Amino acid sequence: MDTLCGRTVVLGVSGGIAAYKAADLCSRLVKAGAQVRVVMSAAATKFVTPLTFQTLSQAPVGTDMFAQPEMWEIEHIALADAADIMVVAPATANVIAKMAAGLADDLLTTTLLAAKSPVLVCPAMNPRMYQHPATQRNIRTLKERGVHVMEPGVGRMACGDVGPGRLPEPEEIASQIEAILSRRRDMVGVRLLVTAGPTRQWLDPVRFISNPSTGKMGYAIAEAAISRGAAVVLVSGPTALTPPPGAELVRVESTQDMLEAATRAFPECDAAVCAAAPADHAPESVAGQKIRRLQGGALELRLVPTPDVAAALGQMKGDRALVAFAADTQSLLENAKAKMAAKHADLVVANDVSQPDAGFGTDTNRAVLLSSDGQAEALPLMSKTALAHEILDRLVPLLQQRRHQCES
Repeated sequence: MDTLCGRTVVLGVSGGIAAYKAADLCSRLVKAGAQVRVVMSAAATKFVTPLTFQTLSQAPVGTDMFAQPEMWEIEHIALADAADIMVVAPATANVIAKMAAGLADDLLTTTLLAAKSPVLVCPAMNPRMYQHPATQRNIRTLKERGVHVMEPGVGRMACGDVGPGRLPEPEEIASQIEAILSRRRDMVGVRLLVTAGPTRQWLDPVRFISNPSTGKMGYAIAEAAISRGAAVVLVSGPTALTPPPGAELVRVESTQDMLEAATRAFPECDAAVCAAAPADHAPESVAGQKIRRLQGGALELRLVPTPDVAAALGQMKGDRALVAFAADTQSLLENAKAKMAAKHADLVVANDVSQPDAGFGTDTNRAVLLSSDGQAEALPLMSKTALAHEILDRLVPLLQQRRHQCES
C-alpha cells in the first residue's frame, strides 16, 4: 500500500457494534505508513474506548467539540484541512442521515461538513435500517454529492437478523481508500462505453432466462472511469443499482437490446469495457400466454444462441480499444485466451465465478488480466472498485498508444 505512505486519513467512528473493526482498520492504515487521526462520536466511545485508538494511531483522539487543545486551533477545521481522505467506518444510519441533511452537532459531523478531501462512507447497521427508504434516500443523496459509499456486506448481524448491513472487512476498506487516493485525472477527453448487468430472455409473459449478475462490476468500472475524467455511456441490463452520477445511462433488457445499444454508442467512443453478462441463449419462440405446468410430463424448450455483444464490438472496433470479461468455472486461462481471439479484445478480465468471494453479486473480485501479448497477471482478492481501477490502469496506456499512432 505505497499509496498510503505519508497520507493523512481522518477516521470517523460512529456508534455501532462494528466499531471494533475500525480498530483493525486503524492498525492496518498505520502499518501502511498513513498518519491516522481518529474522531469518535459520543456513542462510539461506548463500544471502543478512545485510548484504544490513541494507542493504535499514536495520536490524540477527537471526541469533544469543546475540548481545550494544547495549541490553539479550531479542531474540526484543522482536521478537515489535514485530511487527504476522510473515512467514516462504521457509518450508522444516524450519521448518514446527518451528513445528508448537512447537520453538524458534534466533532465528527462538523469535521465532515468542513471536509474538502474525498469522503468515504462505510455503512453498518441492522438490515431493516439499511433497507429503509429514508436510509436509501440519504445514501443516494451522498452519492449525488460525490461521496464514496461502500456497499455493506451481507450476513448474520449481532442482533441475529440476516441481510445487508455488515461493515465491509477492514482489508476491503483499506483497499478502497488506496484506490480513491491513487486516482488520477488520466481519462479526461476519453469517451468510454461500459456494458453491465444481466439480460433477460423471456419464455412467456411471466418467466425469463437470465443469470445472477447484479451489475456491480460494470457499475464500479463506470464510476471509476468518471472519477478519472471520462465521459461514460453505461448500457445496463436490469439491476437494482443506482447509476453513478454523470453516466449516460441506457437501460436494456434482452441481449439483442444490449447489442443494438452498444453498437449504436461504440462509434462515438474511444473504448469499450464489456462487463455485462448477457444471456447466451434465448427461447426459439416466446409464448404469448403463461405456460401452464404439465401434469406428469416434462416441458421441452428449444434454445437458440443470442448475439455476441463483445464479438460484434470487436469486429467494428477499428482503432478503438476493447476490454472483455471471461467469467468461467473451469479452465480459466485457456477459455480466456480463446475469448480474446474470438472477440478481438485488447484485454480480457478472467474470473472464476464459482468462488464464493469473487462470483456474481459479491462486493469483491479476484481476476486474472490477460493482455494481447499473452501475458497473464493474477490479481489478489480486492473490492470491485479497486479492480475497476486496475483495469483502467491497463486501458489508459492502450488509449495513449492509439492516440500517438493516430497523431503520427
